[in-house]
Amino acid sequence: MAQQTFEFRAPPRILFGPGVSRRVGEVARDLGCRRALVVTGPVLAKTGYPAQVIDSLSSAGLTAALFAEIDAEPTVRHVERGLAALRENECDLVVALGGGSPMDAAKAIAVMAANPGSIADYAGTEKIKGGRLPLIAISTTAGTGSEVTRFAVITDEATNVKMLINSAILIPDAAVDDPLLTVSMPPRVTASTGMDALTHAIESYISRRSQPLSDTLALSAIRRIAAHLRRAWAEPENLEARTEMMLGALEAGLSFGNSSVALVHGMARPLGAYFHIPHGLANAILLPHVMAYSAAGAPERFRDIAAAMGERVEGLTPLQAAWRAVEAVRELCADLGVPTLSEAGVDEEELLRLAPTMAKDALASGSPANNPRLASEEDIVELYKRAL
Repeated sequence: MAQQTFEFRAPPRILFGPGVSRRVGEVARDLGCRRALVVTGPVLAKTGYPAQVIDSLSSAGLTAALFAEIDAEPTVRHVERGLAALRENECDLVVALGGGSPMDAAKAIAVMAANPGSIADYAGTEKIKGGRLPLIAISTTAGTGSEVTRFAVITDEATNVKMLINSAILIPDAAVDDPLLTVSMPPRVTASTGMDALTHAIESYISRRSQPLSDTLALSAIRRIAAHLRRAWAEPENLEARTEMMLGALEAGLSFGNSSVALVHGMARPLGAYFHIPHGLANAILLPHVMAYSAAGAPERFRDIAAAMGERVEGLTPLQAAWRAVEAVRELCADLGVPTLSEAGVDEEELLRLAPTMAKDALASGSPANNPRLASEEDIVELYKRAL
């Protein structure tokens, strides 16, 4: 059998475990930085988490400014305002604190501090040439995986398109995963971020760009998330469940950061751009429908997913076993109260009107090309309808 060649990228430093966020100052000092811009959202700003991070930075001899304006999925305007704050405070380090939105914004701010033009100029793959400022990413959810990936998604308000920026330059210098920062998440956020992580792991494993290291991490993530998500959702302060979920999300992030994602993510981005459905929730709603569509394209891979989720697959044909994976995800969504698109506030008439454009946007993102069963625009429109 021919040897597969592949490349695997990850942050140079990953800190994991309860309490590791207290070491952010140590990490920043090791990077040789003096002034940090802490990028977060207004909800997190009302918690004690930003103060804890700033205290750690101060203890290490750094000064810090807080930019807490990422109140939704990040836009070009958010990046511009964050860049202005960075320059005003003469910062030489960006620290992301939060879920995917603050992390994506922080990545873009760090890039724009070292590159000309607008962040929109860098949409696509490996278009960033000028480097970036040092970057530390602290996750407060167990879902996004953005703290270890090469991706950022920024909405261009002028075109209403969620731009995918893909560059190895976006991989942070350090990722900090502290489960203690997740215990305050309400159940609905735990559900959507957990399903986001599961989607990352599943799509990584079925991706046409999968590779041995990403496969190992993806299956481990699927096993871990399937075993612990319900408990983290039902018992928010259960630190064992929170720790397992954060580790599963980290594994999934490292996996899809190297094998990419597929059709679910391609379809989820337009739902965010046109209907403002949070990314994790959009993934959760779409996942079982897209799995049912895709299973025939890679039944053996879906069989592995079913087994990782604890389903019995012995004696079944690959396609029968693959369907067990679809049913397992449907049951998990039902147990967590994942809504339909209609229940999430999407107007059916408006969706049907926009669906052809959304399908074009999904395909243009590139992610659907990684799916084991390739979808046409008509297929994608039909899948949106099934998710209503």
